[in-house]
Amino acid sequence: MKEFEIPFNKPFISGKELYYIANSVMKGHISGNGFYTKKCEEYLRVLTQCNKILMTNSCTAALEMACILIDLKPGDEVIMPSFTFVSTANAVVLRGAVPVFCDINPKTFNLDENKLKDCLTDKTRAVIAVHYAGQSCEMKVISDFAKNNGLYVIEDAAQSVGAYYHDQHSGTIGDIGCFSFHETKNIMCGEGGALLINNPKFSERAEVLREKGTNREAFFRNEVELYTWIDKGSSYLPSELQMAFLYAQLENIDQVITKRQKAVEYYLLHLKSLDEQGLITLPKYLQHNKINYHLFSILCNTPKQRVELIEFLKNRNISALFHYIPLHSSPAGLKYARTGVLPLNETDFVSERLLRLPVYFDITVEEQDYVISSLLEFFDR
Repeated sequence: MKEFEIPFNKPFISGKELYYIANSVMKGHISGNGFYTKKCEEYLRVLTQCNKILMTNSCTAALEMACILIDLKPGDEVIMPSFTFVSTANAVVLRGAVPVFCDINPKTFNLDENKLKDCLTDKTRAVIAVHYAGQSCEMKVISDFAKNNGLYVIEDAAQSVGAYYHDQHSGTIGDIGCFSFHETKNIMCGEGGALLINNPKFSERAEVLREKGTNREAFFRNEVELYTWIDKGSSYLPSELQMAFLYAQLENIDQVITKRQKAVEYYLLHLKSLDEQGLITLPKYLQHNKINYHLFSILCNTPKQRVELIEFLKNRNISALFHYIPLHSSPAGLKYARTGVLPLNETDFVSERLLRLPVYFDITVEEQDYVISSLLEFFDR
């Protein structure tokens, strides 16, 4: 079989990205909050049926804005999974608040909704639900728990553009949702994000926060006479160049998800035998979730097996990666956060064994066959 060099991820052009970038320059506005920013916000608002969407320069920025909007204060606590990217916890820590790590469900790798009560204290202000790999958390249970305890819900839907929970788009169920358009995501523009405001009480202040604490947006709508500093804020706006690129990708979101679906289903079909033999565990998808095929992972049986498999694939020029080192075991996690109940057995188990295989927009069947044959060879030794 022909050998390939297969990266874990590849940026791609889906349609009119370069044309729209040139067009944004010709329009004479390449800083934030211009024509393409508004086009992206409207496209996403229609797609998600969200109350209000504001584009940001990253999902990290959106998470930070969310924590300011719910008025987190020093000493407050926020329940979240330890199995997540550092931005989820950083947004809380930057407010002086404390991330409280909860274990995950071993089937979905999402926050275990049945363990939330073990993390609850009189200092708890919010829950951050992280939708892993485009598979939604059990949002009804989480929302009911939050409502019964007077908590806000923030959805870290960084990986979930185009994913649904019971026909409701991920990121639109809690008070606030956050998207990512980082280079590694299905729909991307290098860096970029979006804030989804589902609780209308945050709409006006969110605009001010994004505009460096000013009423600039209201000023341009002729709602106020003076443009001035009125609240805390920062530079959370993306540039028009990013949004021009992103808008072209959004126009082709169905095509992108369909191509990724075919790639994931091809892996599932051809690696099924390894799962049936108990050599690996393939991902499980809940029936009421419509996933967006953001990534494809397997669970190895032991940490040692994963280390050996990564090296085996690397020697065949295949980039396969583990994911998060649990935040509860990180130096900053030990310093700034705490766990609701120790040990976080499922988090530790999954993080030591999970391996992500290459999936990207234009991956070919031949490239996937090379990955699959390499895996089969490894387990046939």
